Amino acid sequence: MDHARIRMVLATEPAYREKQVTKAVYVDCVEDWNTVTVLPVSLRTRLERECPLAINAAMVASADGATVKALVTLDDGACIEAVLMCHKDGRNTVCVSTLVGCPMGCTFCATGKMGMVRKLSADEIVEQVLFFARYLKRRGTRVSNVVFMGMGEPFLNYDAVMDAVRTFNDKNTFNIGARHISISTCGIPEGIRKLSTEKLQVNLAISLHAPNDEVRIRLMPVARAYPLHELMAAVDEYMANTNRKVMFEYLLAEGVNDKDEHAHELGRLLRGKLCMVNLISYNPTGVYTASSEERTDRFKKLLEQRGVEVAIRFRFGRDIDGACGQLAAGRGAV
Repeated sequence: MDHARIRMVLATEPAYREKQVTKAVYVDCVEDWNTVTVLPVSLRTRLERECPLAINAAMVASADGATVKALVTLDDGACIEAVLMCHKDGRNTVCVSTLVGCPMGCTFCATGKMGMVRKLSADEIVEQVLFFARYLKRRGTRVSNVVFMGMGEPFLNYDAVMDAVRTFNDKNTFNIGARHISISTCGIPEGIRKLSTEKLQVNLAISLHAPNDEVRIRLMPVARAYPLHELMAAVDEYMANTNRKVMFEYLLAEGVNDKDEHAHELGRLLRGKLCMVNLISYNPTGVYTASSEERTDRFKKLLEQRGVEVAIRFRFGRDIDGACGQLAAGRGAV
């Protein structure tokens, strides 16, 4: 859906038409301009012809229905993924992609195997949430949270990501509170510092996955360019500027980063910081083995003994290739 084109069509219309169209698209979640009866027939016809609302996506749901994954085909034929996670407490979180593919090469991530194809426009990011907003509207509920944790490194597409964030936060569109929007980065200091200057109180999540550079480089090649001391300096600056808690994501891979020594080292690295650690079970992509529940619980306990706040992320969508990029990589990104 081309929002710039919609604005062009409305340029010669009365100003109130824009409010009507915004409500129809984002609040009413219409999928056919002909159903927007507040608009004159001539305008509906033109919008239907020049700005179709259709989103080309195929869905697959997990057995328990808590996770729905969409493979979205863009206008140029490229494919991206978005995932809806329905939580037991009533929250509905959409995980969005920001790139087609990703150049970061994280060894545990299916998207990294695709390489970099291109950046998404802000419209293409918003479209992912709109797709699930329509899906939930038919079920009498709405999108409550957005996480930028899908395909791609958000800070490599900073401007489009922030444009999308503002659309999600706009009270006239999705009306999602900034504190219900999270941006996850593999650890690019420039992006972290830039985010710390934004007025929006979005959440920052950092894919850490290791307590030292040696292990982190094995998992995440980006660590060669941005060693831990540079990353943590940017994090300290972010915390000082925003006074907001940072979430560190830590994927546990058996024998790689889940030993007692790793937990002790991570505890020393993070102790006293305004942060929490989110322990994640490895969603198999054929490279590593997930740590056992016993090892995960042990790792959590050791971090808590160091005074670090810890949570274990609930597993979503394992039976539908829930790891980033699995669906798109399986069917071809372009």
